[in-house]
Amino acid sequence: MNIFYEKATKRYGIFLGLFCAALLLMASGGGWLQGELGKESQLLFEKRMVSSLLDSGIQEKEIAAALNNEKVTLAGNDFMEKLGRLDETGFWMFPSARKEMYVMFFFLAGGAVVLSAILMAGTFVFLKKREKLYEKADKVIKEYQEGDFTHRLPRQETGTIYHLFGGIDKLATALKAKNEAEHHSRKFLKNTISDISHQLKTPLAALHMYTEIILEETKHPDKVEEFAKKSMQSLDRMERLIQMLLKIVRLDAGSVSFVKSPCRISELVDLACEDLKTRAEREEKSLSFSGDERSVLLCDRDWTVQALGNLIKNALDHTEKGGHIKVSWKGSALMTRLTVTDDGKGIAPEDIHHIFKRFYRSKNAKDSQGVGLGLPLAKSIIEGQGGILSVQSVPGQGAVFTLSFLTET
Repeated sequence: MNIFYEKATKRYGIFLGLFCAALLLMASGGGWLQGELGKESQLLFEKRMVSSLLDSGIQEKEIAAALNNEKVTLAGNDFMEKLGRLDETGFWMFPSARKEMYVMFFFLAGGAVVLSAILMAGTFVFLKKREKLYEKADKVIKEYQEGDFTHRLPRQETGTIYHLFGGIDKLATALKAKNEAEHHSRKFLKNTISDISHQLKTPLAALHMYTEIILEETKHPDKVEEFAKKSMQSLDRMERLIQMLLKIVRLDAGSVSFVKSPCRISELVDLACEDLKTRAEREEKSLSFSGDERSVLLCDRDWTVQALGNLIKNALDHTEKGGHIKVSWKGSALMTRLTVTDDGKGIAPEDIHHIFKRFYRSKNAKDSQGVGLGLPLAKSIIEGQGGILSVQSVPGQGAVFTLSFLTET
């Protein structure tokens, strides 16, 4: 039975077993004592009877025959009745029986008292330990209710009660995880709102200033046109910022379901570079591509294009005029890799472990474009699809961003 898997219950069961054995031993001892007392009374009676008969001149042969006789005659029965020795006579009328009764009473009563005391003591110890266990469990459960998960319910033994404690601990762990998730969500929301507010301050202030200038310079069309363009640039920057923040929030909230399908890598690269080729030409930077046109990647097309485009844009942001950005890919039976390589400024050793943090801006990147969201968004997209985004860089020699995906069959 499962109830005896628990050590305390098992020990108490052993104690009850020993107690029952003691009862049997006492009963056996009582039987043995009863036999000894009966034998003693019978011998004393026979000795008295034989002594009386010998004194009366009865022959030993006749006395021996009388002692060994097992037959009760009518005459003998009538004679016993005349002496008052009847079946209905109480045992207390027989001195030897009274003696046996007293001895057995004290023996059994004493044994019962001792065994009862042992039973009560053993039961008290068992219940006391169980009460301490319940008190400890009650204290820990109250801590769980108050949100304190520092302590755990006792689980060092086996048994039904510890199995129950294990179930409560699992429930507490789930509750703790839920509380932490809610705390993380509240913190994340607070930080996100703070980040959005902070990042929108600059373009909003610029937009406000440009609007004031336009209103004041209505008689100067060239000024109006100049600051109208700057206003559009600020609006575009705000739109990109908000869109990227919304995408990151959706990814962090787990509300994005990646729909994977076989996509040609060359097509993904073309789509990612579609809006960046013109910029590269304008900034006199070159883009090149290398890889098998037939290579296919199982991924979410739109989200992967977004991530790849962010990496290429990041390379353009940190490459000087005349620089070169190369996008290459290679697949194998186990892994498919895409790399975005540039020959720009590179990443300082103290920055390389922080570049995937939101809004992180290196002190060496003050003059470059971007707000520090492209790389974190790309990382979230790649990892959300089961891939890995890594970077290698030597300051002054550019950087290599690698997207690695397990080849799925």
